[in-house]
Formats: sequence, structure tokens, C-alpha cells
Amino acid sequence: MPAMRLNWKGIAAAAAAAMAVAAHAATAAVPLPALGANPAEVSVSGLSAGGFMSVQLHVAYSATFKRGAGVVAGGPFYCAEGSVLNATGRCMTHSTSIPVASLVSTTNSWAASGAIDPVSNLSGSKVYLFSGTSDNTVKQAVMDDLKTYYQSFVPAANTVYKNTIGAGHAMVTDDYGGACSTTAAPYINNCGFDLAGEILTQLYGPLNPRNNGTLGGTFTEFNQSEFISGHGMAATGWIYVPQACTTTSCRVHLVLHGCKQNYTDVSDQYVRKTGYNRWADTNNIVLIYPQTSTAATNSCWDWWGYDNANYSKKSGPQMAAMKAMIDRVTGSAGGSGLPAPTGVGTSGATASSMVIGWAGVSGASGYNVYRGGSKVNASPVAATSYTDTGLAASTTYSWTVAALNASNVEGAMSGAATGATTAGSGGGGTCYTASNYTHTMAGRAYALYGLTYAYGSGQSMGLWNIYVTTTLKQTGPNYYVIGSC
Repeated sequence: MPAMRLNWKGIAAAAAAAMAVAAHAATAAVPLPALGANPAEVSVSGLSAGGFMSVQLHVAYSATFKRGAGVVAGGPFYCAEGSVLNATGRCMTHSTSIPVASLVSTTNSWAASGAIDPVSNLSGSKVYLFSGTSDNTVKQAVMDDLKTYYQSFVPAANTVYKNTIGAGHAMVTDDYGGACSTTAAPYINNCGFDLAGEILTQLYGPLNPRNNGTLGGTFTEFNQSEFISGHGMAATGWIYVPQACTTTSCRVHLVLHGCKQNYTDVSDQYVRKTGYNRWADTNNIVLIYPQTSTAATNSCWDWWGYDNANYSKKSGPQMAAMKAMIDRVTGSAGGSGLPAPTGVGTSGATASSMVIGWAGVSGASGYNVYRGGSKVNASPVAATSYTDTGLAASTTYSWTVAALNASNVEGAMSGAATGATTAGSGGGGTCYTASNYTHTMAGRAYALYGLTYAYGSGQSMGLWNIYVTTTLKQTGPNYYVIGSC
């Protein structure tokens, strides 16, 4: 974005103003909570400077960000090599070529020395890349080089690269922001494309439908000063915790804003309007929104060395601070260290149930089974199979499994297994016949791109308006299918 073009004038004045704001904010903020979130289910994404920073965190702390990274208008790891000229030149406009092979060599060298985590961790992670065709701030050629860089570490099957939408330099949504092709504050554009949902789906697999209504979780302004003081970071950040995550070990996703997008610059627009929260709310994902301060150069994250020469290593001040935030949120439960169950599959389908089976994990005392990201077993499963009931007929579902240690702490989540229930007789349940508009207002369905979908099953109901009438049958809590009673 133009905001990334480095403007050194006024930085001192901005720093003074930021200090005054920080003094108030720190007194109002609370400590970042220790939620016992699952340390095997951590990921990161970001836009622009946040995109470059997401790559840094993913590569340098690959043992932490195991699920992977979403990068919007970013570039290869250590792209600037400590030079502001490289940052504003090859890493943004691609005015000269980016030495991708050399950056790969540096990555391997630093991993061998321990300055960053072993690169072998990257092979099991996922990557989502996005570049708008109208982005003239970070050119698509830079993102092309990022894709090439990742090919040295991440299997091609684990990478998605979306580069066909006419977006400017911005975070893209399907219902909020400026015109799609523009590049202007607050750098959030409505392109009719749910980028946050696409990123989270790539990183975590099939998700429950997003919550388009009132969110059930809580936003909290937390004290960043206990993790870092100065170094271009604000005194406070934000965290969104779904209601279920107060009692369940949830996933964690770190969300990084771009330049000129922190809370002081755009208020809560990046924290609340980029689309992440409504997916997190229904899929047990804790979202951490760290914040730069206006004392940082153009409110950017340090991805070229404006604050510290070790900015891209684990010892970089901003890097270490965000790693410490992840450690806090995943604290208390601590993580079991058990590997992900393998061989997860489905069998024995009926109209309302499915058997999920898997290979046993050495050292496991039990297992938790998740359907679409929500735990379905009330108590730990002792066996290596589980029968999930209360399902809708003729519907495809997705399940994952995590092993538990003796303290019932989860290990890594398995890959997803899908299966479809058989056709039912049509009996049972409660039916509601109404217009698609009325169904959405009543919370039985949600609208997306002008179409309507049933909550739970996700079945398409046609156009979202008052003229199309559909009968929905409720077969479980917040679960509806098209049918009759």
C-alpha cells in the first residue's frame, strides 16, 4: 500500500502521541489469558507488512506455527536482507530480481545454526497465498517469488495461490470495505471474496459455516507491554475468544495487520471487519491481533530491519514477543506432544450416524473426535473408533481426531476424513416452512453471495429473498436440512 512507502518525516511527533495513548491503554488493558489452547494447532496470516511478518514467523518459528501461514501481498523470507532499498525496491515493486535461491540458502544456514527452527517442520504445514491483479504496491511478481521460495520447503499439494481477483493492495472481504481495485485507507476492500474464510479453510481443513449474526465470544484488549516495550509495538493488542474456548482446548490464529492499519490508524476495522471472527466463532479458533504503534515506521511490522538487525530471526524483538503471546495462550494445558492419529476413516453410515475409526497412538489414554471443528464426544473415547449420532440424512460431514495424554491434554490434530450419511425416511425433527429471508432472520440459515444455506448442513436453499420458500427440518442443535417431517 502507499502507506508502506517509507515516510520518515513526522515519526518523532507520532512517537510522542503514541506514548500518550499507550499510557492510557496499558492501564485499561488486562493480561493476555492462558487458555490452554492446542499448541499443535497454531497458524498465522497477515497483509502487506503483516504478510512479510507472517512469512518470518512461519519460517523462523516453524515448530510453533505448525498449521502454516496465510500471506496477502507479502514476499520471501529475509527478502530485504536488512536493506530499506531492497524493501522498497525488489521486495515491493520488483524493480530488480529477488535472489530466491540465495534466500533459501540463508534459511537453511540459519536453521542449521539454530537461529531459526529446523526447516523440516515446514513440510507438514499449509500455505495460502493471495495477490490482487490491481495491486501496484507489492507486485504479483514478488508473490510469485514467494511461491517459488516455499517450494523448497512446503509440498506443492499444501500450497494454494489465488492471483486472479482484481483487488488492490488490501485485505479482501465479501461484504465490507472500499471498491475492490482501490488502494486506500483502511486497506480493506469488498471484492465479493471471503479471503479470511479461504485462508482458515486452507490452514485447518473443512470448517463449520461462519456466524453471520451476533458473535458469541469476547473481544479483549490485552497488555502487550508485558511481552515487549517499545520496538515499534503498541502497549496493547486484541484477542477474540469464542465462548467454547473458555472450556475447550482451541486452535490459535495470529492475525497481523498491514502498515497504517493498527488500532490508532484505523480504529477496530482490521480487528473486527476483516472476516476472521465470524469463522473463528463457529470453529473454536482463538484470534490474536497484535498491534504495532505509530512510533513504528508507517506503523509497519519490522520486516526489513528498521528496529533490529536480527529482525527475521527468533531473537528479533517483535518476533520473540509474538512467540511469547502464543506461548501464553497455549499455556496452562501445555500440550501433550502426542502425534496426530493416522488412518482416520469413516464406515457404517446410516441416515443419522457414522462410525469414525483410526489407528491407535502410542502413549494415548483416550481420544477426542471433532466434526467440522466441534468436539462431539462428551468424555474421552477409550477405543479407536467412535459412532457419531444425530446427523442429517444424505449429508456429507468431516471428522478429525486428537489423542489425549493421561491428563486429557490433546496432541496434534489428525487429517480430516469425510463421509456421507444415507437417505432417511423423512421422519422426525421439527420443520419450519418460510421464505429464505425469514429463515436467515430466525437463525436457521445464512446468506452468502446472494444465496441462502442451511445452518449445520450447509445445503443450498436458493436465492436469499422473500419470494423463495423452503422447508427446513431441524435434526439437532443449530442443524437444519432441506426436507419435511
